[in-house]
Amino acid sequence: MTPGRPRVEGDWLLVPAPQQHRPFRLFCFPHAGGDATAYLPLAHALAPLAEVWALRMPARGGRGRHPMPATFDRLVRTVVAELGPHLEGPFGFYGQSLGALLAFETARALPLGRRPRLLVTASAQPPSAWTDGRPQHRDAEELLRLAGMGDLVSADPELREIALHAIRTDLEVRHTYRYRPAPPIESDLHTVVGDADPMLGAGQLDDWARHTSGTFGLTVVPGGHLLATVEQRGPAELLTSLITSRPARPAEPRGPVRPVGSARPVDLDHLYDLDRTDRPDQPDLRRQKEQQWSAPRSI
Repeated sequence: MTPGRPRVEGDWLLVPAPQQHRPFRLFCFPHAGGDATAYLPLAHALAPLAEVWALRMPARGGRGRHPMPATFDRLVRTVVAELGPHLEGPFGFYGQSLGALLAFETARALPLGRRPRLLVTASAQPPSAWTDGRPQHRDAEELLRLAGMGDLVSADPELREIALHAIRTDLEVRHTYRYRPAPPIESDLHTVVGDADPMLGAGQLDDWARHTSGTFGLTVVPGGHLLATVEQRGPAELLTSLITSRPARPAEPRGPVRPVGSARPVDLDHLYDLDRTDRPDQPDLRRQKEQQWSAPRSI
C-alpha cells in the first residue's frame, strides 16, 4: 500500500510517509544539525511495517525562526510534551549521535508503561560519557564534516551559514547536559556503530547495556559516524529486523490523551514555508536556502 503525503503534527513532528493502518511507530531523533526531512528514505524503506515520525528541531528548515529550549532538560520536557499524545500502540525511538542521547533521556522522562518498546542508538557514546559540559572549539569545516554537510554547502556561503547555525544551536544545548544516574529503563535497547567511525569504537559502547533492564544488543556495520545516506539501506534493514523481532506484548493501559487538531498534510517541497510571515510576492531567499540544505541526505 502506497504511503500518504507527508504531514506535520504541530511544530515538532513530521510524518514523511503516513500509513493508513496503525503499524509500529518509530520516532526518529536527528543528529546535531540534522533535519526531519532526511528521514523520508527511511520512512519509505520501513513502510508498511513501521510509520516514521521525525523530530523537527528548531533553528532549521521550516522552524528557522523558532528558538531552541535553553537547556537540555527543557528540551527533553518539551519533546515529552509534544510526543505524549502520539504514544499509543507499539512504538520505538531511533536516535543518531546527539539524537540518541535525546531519545534516551526522553524515554527516561516518560512514565512507566508509556516508554518505547525499542530504543535504537546509533553512533553515540553511553549517557554517562556525555559529562563534559565545556564547549569543544571545533572549526567550521570540522563541524560541517562531522555533520555530513561539508560538500553540500561548500560552494554556497549563505547555505553554509544556515547549516552552521543549526549545528551550533544543537551543540549549545548539548553542553548544558548533565547525566543523572537513575534505574534502567525497561525498553529493549540496541546500539549500532560504524566500523570506520572516527569518534567511537565498539569497545566504548558496552556501557549502554546497564541502562536497560530489557534485552541489549550491539551491531557494528560498515560506515563512518553518519551511518545512513539516501543510498545506504543498512540501517533500514537493521531496524526492520529489530522491529519484527519484538515479541508481542499486551497493550499497556493508557491515560487520557488530549485531542490533536494540528495535523495537516504538507507538500514536502513547501514544508519550509509553513511558518512564513513575509508577503507571497516577496519570496524569502533564506528559507529557500534552508530547503536546499535540508533535502534528504543523511539520517
